[in-house]
Amino acid sequence: MRRRVTTERGNTEPGAGDVADHDDEPETGPLRRCVVTRQRLPKEQMIRFVVGPDRQLVPDLAARLPGRGMWLSASRDVLNFRHDDDTGRHAAEERQKERQGGGSDRMLARAFARAARSPVSVPVDLPVILQAGLIRRICECLGLARRAGQAVAGYEKAREVLRTGRYRLVLQASDGSEAERQRFLSGLGPGLLVIDPLPGDALGRVFGRDYVVHVAVAPGKLAESLVHEAGRLAGLKNGSDRTMGPARATGREIASVNEISGANG
Repeated sequence: MRRRVTTERGNTEPGAGDVADHDDEPETGPLRRCVVTRQRLPKEQMIRFVVGPDRQLVPDLAARLPGRGMWLSASRDVLNFRHDDDTGRHAAEERQKERQGGGSDRMLARAFARAARSPVSVPVDLPVILQAGLIRRICECLGLARRAGQAVAGYEKAREVLRTGRYRLVLQASDGSEAERQRFLSGLGPGLLVIDPLPGDALGRVFGRDYVVHVAVAPGKLAESLVHEAGRLAGLKNGSDRTMGPARATGREIASVNEISGANG
């Protein structure tokens, strides 16, 4: 089931001209503009979309598909977007639609239609599609790290490589015991970046096991990708306060994943 929204070319909605101007910005540089919030954010915190030949909105999680891209902040708050400042008859109509169900889908579709300057069909289950896609990307990235010898799983083995001071990124099962997770981290010193994007059974499948709680990842591009994808997934699950990544991560810690040993490959 798809919902479609149309935007007439004669739209005189306040700010519509400004939106069109901003959406013509080239896809260059480190920042992108969100079609909903109009904020410019690092592209690692956003999700790119393109419009397919059938006018379907297509998520481009790898940001590689051809066509003019439209960017959305990786945040549950944005996916649940409402026009809180709408007034008058239009607002009353939208509130009535929301009471009937699907209001946020319609408002989000309007934002994409305005950016695309033509009707766009938005999947009803867009949040589910995005989260599933990001989980798949995290598993694929972690699998590449395992095959490259850059990821070590298991309590003792992971702690052993972390004691060397070179491995600074830790993945822990999101459903693992908090006491067990803290016991694993004890005595390893400051500066670790800890993320928990996947449950233990998903981590286990990557390593050919039933269940894994602790994984240490070597610095490099794969570690950086894991941090970025985990941050986007956290934002979609938890809202804008997690868009920057897991609560235990800071900007300095994210940088240290690759800078601790000067490795970037």
